Amino acid sequence: MKLIQKGLAFAFMVMMSSTVFAVEHLKLSTTTSTENSGLLAVLHPAFEAKYDVKVDVIAVGTGKALKIGANGDVDVVFVHAPAAELNYVESGDFIDRKAVMHNDFVIVGPASDPANLAQAVSAADALQRIAKTQADFISRGDDSGTHKKEKSVWKIAAVEPQGAWYIAAGQGMGAVLKIADEKQAYALTDRGTQIAYADKMSLNVVFEGDEVLFNPYHVMAVNPEKHNHVKYDLASKYIEFVTSEQGQAIIAGFRKSDQQLFYPDAVH
Repeated sequence: MKLIQKGLAFAFMVMMSSTVFAVEHLKLSTTTSTENSGLLAVLHPAFEAKYDVKVDVIAVGTGKALKIGANGDVDVVFVHAPAAELNYVESGDFIDRKAVMHNDFVIVGPASDPANLAQAVSAADALQRIAKTQADFISRGDDSGTHKKEKSVWKIAAVEPQGAWYIAAGQGMGAVLKIADEKQAYALTDRGTQIAYADKMSLNVVFEGDEVLFNPYHVMAVNPEKHNHVKYDLASKYIEFVTSEQGQAIIAGFRKSDQQLFYPDAVH
C-alpha cells in the first residue's frame, strides 16, 4: 500500500513539475524559402531563449501560409507576397504588419545558358528568351510568393507559359532547385535559397538585377478578434523581436559562403 502511495505521489509530482515548467509554443506559418535559407535556425533560438518559448514552424508556399493564418491555425505569419498580404490585412485577418527584411529574386540556369539569358536586358526579356527557345523551366507552381512573382513577370513579358518545356513542380524552393539542377533547367528563386544551395547544385545565377525582382518580407499577427484562441501576446513579442535591434542584427549577420542572404528593413 505504501509503495502504491509513494508511486502515486511521485507521479503527481512529475505531473505538477511538467505543468509548472511546460514550455509555451508559438505557431508560425512561413515560406519554404525562408526555412530553406537556414535563417530561422539562427533567428529562433535567440527568441526562444529570451522568452522561454518554442516556435513551431509550418513552412509552406506563401499562399498556403496566408490561408493557414487566416484560418486561425497559427499565431503569426512571416511571408513575402506584399499584394496578397495586404488583401488579408484589409479583410481583417492579420494585424500589426511590419517590414522585416528583403533580398531579391534571381534566375538560375545551367552554365551552357541555352536561352542566352546573360544577354537579357530585363527579367521579362529573360523569360521571353526561355519561352522562345523552349528551354526547360521549373516553376514552383504552388501559389508561393516566388510563384506569384514568377507569374507577374510572365505577365509583363506578355507570355503564357505552356508546353513540355514548362514544368510546374508544386514543390518548395529547395526541391525546385534540386529538380532544375537534375534537368539542367532554368528556375526563378529567391537569392537567399540560391546562396544556401549554391554548393549543392551546378546551376549558376544567369540573370539578376531587375528592380521588379525585389523581394520584401513582412511579419503579421493573426487577428485575435477573429480567432480568440490565438496567442496574440506571444505573437506581438515575436514581431517585436524580429524587428528589434537584436533580431535585425541576427538577420544582417546571417551569411552563407561569406554572402549576406537578407537585408534588414525595420526602422529604429
